[in-house]
Amino acid sequence: MNAIRARLDTVNRRIRDAAARCGRPAGAVQLLAVSKTRPPEDIRAALAAGQLRFGESYLQEALEKIRALRASQAQWHFIGRIQGNKTRAIAEHFDWVHSLCSIRHAQRLNDQRPDELPPLNLCLQINLSGEDTKAGIAPEEAFELVARLRELPRLNLCGLMTLPAPAETLEQQRLPFRRLRELRDRLATPALPLATLSMGMSGDLEAAIAEGATIVRIGTAIFGPRTKVSSR
Repeated sequence: MNAIRARLDTVNRRIRDAAARCGRPAGAVQLLAVSKTRPPEDIRAALAAGQLRFGESYLQEALEKIRALRASQAQWHFIGRIQGNKTRAIAEHFDWVHSLCSIRHAQRLNDQRPDELPPLNLCLQINLSGEDTKAGIAPEEAFELVARLRELPRLNLCGLMTLPAPAETLEQQRLPFRRLRELRDRLATPALPLATLSMGMSGDLEAAIAEGATIVRIGTAIFGPRTKVSSR
């Protein structure tokens, strides 16, 4: 478990150094530890090292961990594909959703969010490449969806998320992140600043931070190689 603490220290140093190179203030970029497929023991080790934000993709697995760690201060972010029959559990147990792609799912999340909980924080997932195999909405669809989301009081639209294809060079990595930032700038208003840009993973977090990422989603660099599991 000491290895997780050491890797967390390394990742946090990378984040601080990347932000400093861009002239961004300390604390401008939050670390989301992607804990999907990882056992509760790994999350406990990360919690002991001061990490509080965790990202999960597989709902049943995530619910087991949320129950096991109920007494902790962990903040839970859903980053996987949303299915209509699973929106209630997401609405009831998560603090954030990074992967919203449809008004139908948004309406269900809004209606199923318990009144005693604060509004559910959301990011729209944007498919910048147009690949059918990737989740997310096309950039031009975001304008109408943002307008409709403002009518749902149990949701708090915070910003945008993307998952670009791997790229070789730093400049190639930066291009899709730049496009997401520019889309956010066109969508944002004083009343809805969309301050969150959820982008960047273990291999490209420096490029994402250079283009304005406020949340980077890091798994392998914290927990080591991941065991592949089927969606549940």
